Amino acid sequence: MASLEVPELDYTRYSHRQLVAVPLALLAVALAILAITFALTGTPLALGIEFTGGAELTLSTTADQSTVADAFDQEPTSVQPVAEDDRYIVQFAAGDLPGFEEDSQGVLESLIGQAEADLEPAPGDDEVVQSESLTSASFGAQTQSTALLGIGAAFLGMSLIAFALFRTFVPSIAIVISAFSDLMIPLAFMNLANIELTLGTVAALLMLIGYSVDSDILLNNHVLRRSGSFYESVHRATRTGITMTVTAMAAMAVMAITAWFFGIELLTSIGLILFVGLAADIMNTYLLNFSLLRWYKFEGVTR
Repeated sequence: MASLEVPELDYTRYSHRQLVAVPLALLAVALAILAITFALTGTPLALGIEFTGGAELTLSTTADQSTVADAFDQEPTSVQPVAEDDRYIVQFAAGDLPGFEEDSQGVLESLIGQAEADLEPAPGDDEVVQSESLTSASFGAQTQSTALLGIGAAFLGMSLIAFALFRTFVPSIAIVISAFSDLMIPLAFMNLANIELTLGTVAALLMLIGYSVDSDILLNNHVLRRSGSFYESVHRATRTGITMTVTAMAAMAVMAITAWFFGIELLTSIGLILFVGLAADIMNTYLLNFSLLRWYKFEGVTR
């Protein structure tokens, strides 16, 4: 059975500044991307209709994806083919639909009428529109606040656990900074990859917080509480942690590729977010967190 061999890195060749340069530079770039997006659009990420409000139609038609999009007077926010043949999920953001807040039901009926008039149903179906749903802008804003509160609460809880476990500022703050970077880099990637923030992608970010704190606590625990020299402890933690993380990355890559092949956009997005976040976690844990731990062990703790 094949096994993953993790080489022992010669950390002694690199200074603290050299080790933290790349993680901090990528964190700065990620924050800049989010800040620029916020300045241009009013939100750091593109939001799904769960958070902005809007309408969603499930269509059964033999038309191709571009024809489905052209069937409506208002350009859809997204047209997603689903695994089943001749099925599409069409979404419209509330902000793109004139009169939506005043008469959302009337706007929805107009969209249904346009779909039925311009598209032919797939064989076996009598109607083009198989299902429809509405989300008001006010309800979407409330859902958005709840989701962001959940992410904030999860991050705060993780930080409190780190401080409770190690009860020392530098090792604890190293975990918090690493986890913060693990979160910001995937968020910036979502911007670049045009992945919307939805309830599904929020779940991926929550999972990422858990993955991140796990690898960081593993490293800190080996260094601060296990026997052996500093670099021996680091290598043991690195061997275990990288093996776990790379295995998880491989699983996420397989999930993303498989979901993309079958047209399951949400699972594709979740797989990509977790893959990028786990890759960032390897960098942040074994460069940024390690550097802070080394400074603490050899310099900070003696002062």
